[in-house]
Amino acid sequence: MDKRPVGIFDSGLGGLTAVKALRKLLPDEDIIYFADSARVPYGAKSPALLRRIAKQDLDLLSSFGVKAILAACGTVSSNTADIIEAYPVPAMGVINSVVNLMAKTPGSGPLGVIATEASIKSGVYQRELGSLCPRREIIALPCPAFVPLIESGHIGPDDAELRNAVRAALQPMKDGGIQALLLGCTHFGIISEAIGQYLGEDVSLVSAADSAAAELASFLKENSLTGGGGRLRFLTSGSPEEFSAVAAKFLCTAEFPVPEQVPVMEV
Repeated sequence: MDKRPVGIFDSGLGGLTAVKALRKLLPDEDIIYFADSARVPYGAKSPALLRRIAKQDLDLLSSFGVKAILAACGTVSSNTADIIEAYPVPAMGVINSVVNLMAKTPGSGPLGVIATEASIKSGVYQRELGSLCPRREIIALPCPAFVPLIESGHIGPDDAELRNAVRAALQPMKDGGIQALLLGCTHFGIISEAIGQYLGEDVSLVSAADSAAAELASFLKENSLTGGGGRLRFLTSGSPEEFSAVAAKFLCTAEFPVPEQVPVMEV
């Protein structure tokens, strides 16, 4: 048993999808979540800047004595895999687990990938998925409109602005007849209901956050690192009030811990 907390970070609200998934698998784990909301979105930043940010985020969580870290961000995971893998504290991203799961999609039809602009430009999802599914067409699209909408609270499937954005962004996926869609940005899991309603029930949604949480849970169990009191602690570089308003609604909890504000780090 290891009662040290687990660290999870993202540019804002997206990593909460991983928090939610991990709590279902290991409800007794203590979790420290860092939302770098002052620098959201990560998806429009350069690879060089993302590398500096990733190191800072890892160092911040490490300073709290965490036993493992999940970079619950597709953008960071796709652009800084070497930094994550070499970090002194056991750390992992969200790429490998979700690609392996997506590759198990039955059939021979096209597979879709949506993520931030930086993730799609990196080509990691396309390369990894293409190597496992060489005979299938891979349709990959950046969806830059989604993260700002989510961060501003447009997350419900009946939200008109969100529905319009989903339709505009995903029409090529629908026209292409995809069989499954990989949600390569953890923010996108927050609006999975709206995405699913548009694409239809015949299209499977594969979540990077869910698969990464499952990978992290397996790692903790296999290495006898589980244990804790099920406590949540939130840190944010942005507004605690703005973070709480959407986070509490997504996590469906009335007793939401007040986030602690940390200084914006220079890069």
